[in-house]
Amino acid sequence: MADLTSKQRAQLRGLANDMDTIIHIGKDGVGANLIKQADDALEARELIKGKVLENSPLSSREGAEELARATRSQVVQVIGTKFVLYRETHSRPRDKRIKLVK
Repeated sequence: MADLTSKQRAQLRGLANDMDTIIHIGKDGVGANLIKQADDALEARELIKGKVLENSPLSSREGAEELARATRSQVVQVIGTKFVLYRETHSRPRDKRIKLVK
C-alpha cells in the first residue's frame, strides 16, 4: 500500500471530522478483540476514528501505529487522544468507496 500524500491526508481528515469515535484503546492496550473490531470496521467503512483512554499504557501515537500495523491500515492523523485510520476496502462496490485525490 502506497503512503498517503499530504493532499490525501487532508481529504481524509476532512471526512473524519464528523465521524463518531468507534474504537477505544484501554488498559489492555491493543488486543486480539480490538484488532478484529478495527479490522471489521475498516472493511465496512474504510475510515475509522479511535481514542486512547487515560488508563491505556500506550500513548495516542503508539496505540494508533500499533493498531494500524495489526490491521494493515494507515494512520491519517493523531490529535490529543484521538486518531484516524484508513484502509481501502475491497468488499464495497467501487462507486461506494472513498475516492482519494491524486
